[in-house]
Amino acid sequence: MPAKIQVLFDHSDFIVVNKPPHLAVQNEESQEGILPIICKQLNVEKLWLVHRLDKVTSGILILAKTAKSAALFGDLFEQKQIEKYYLALSDRKPKKKQGTIKGGMKKVRDGKWILDISTTQFAATQFFSFSVAPSLRLYLVKPLTGKTHQIRVALKSLSAPILGDELYGGQSSDRTYLHAFVIRFMYQGSPISITCPPLEGEYFTHQKTETLLESHQQPWLLNWPKPAISPLRQS
Repeated sequence: MPAKIQVLFDHSDFIVVNKPPHLAVQNEESQEGILPIICKQLNVEKLWLVHRLDKVTSGILILAKTAKSAALFGDLFEQKQIEKYYLALSDRKPKKKQGTIKGGMKKVRDGKWILDISTTQFAATQFFSFSVAPSLRLYLVKPLTGKTHQIRVALKSLSAPILGDELYGGQSSDRTYLHAFVIRFMYQGSPISITCPPLEGEYFTHQKTETLLESHQQPWLLNWPKPAISPLRQS
């Protein structure tokens, strides 16, 4: 873990930080979480979590400075007014190279989730993928919903579990290759757009991966399918 957490954007109402991988958002028995670490780093008494990242996931995390701004973000997320784009790497061949993955999220044993054909806990995830090396693909992922483990389960359903994500059958690696890359939203009339390339991971910092990322700094410009809520699993 770095000595200091990288602050990507500092607003009077909130901050945006780059969460390292392997760091939980809140305290665990054996490890301090990012929230108390950032409070100490900035010498503030309290910050509010307005969304979460899995412990294994790195990248963009918004923390509100006041209860009022936390409530505003709650409304933005509920109304789906915040666009989020993630990066993932897999060393497995996917069933398809782009599209939408849809389904109901069902919890199973060992803290895992699966997709089924129900509409309970419905999740929808869009993605494009790009070849990095003969057995390595970069996924640019846009979740349309915000369910626990959503992207990890989506790529698993493509037979392309995320590299390093052993919980979902991914190959062991130096980290789980999932990163919150870009976030876009309007905050009280002002457009906010933040890009955060990954800093950690041998394959994320590989020259070919970095070259691909350079050409996709504005992922919203890609020809994403129009969002459609449907119980169908894939389209």
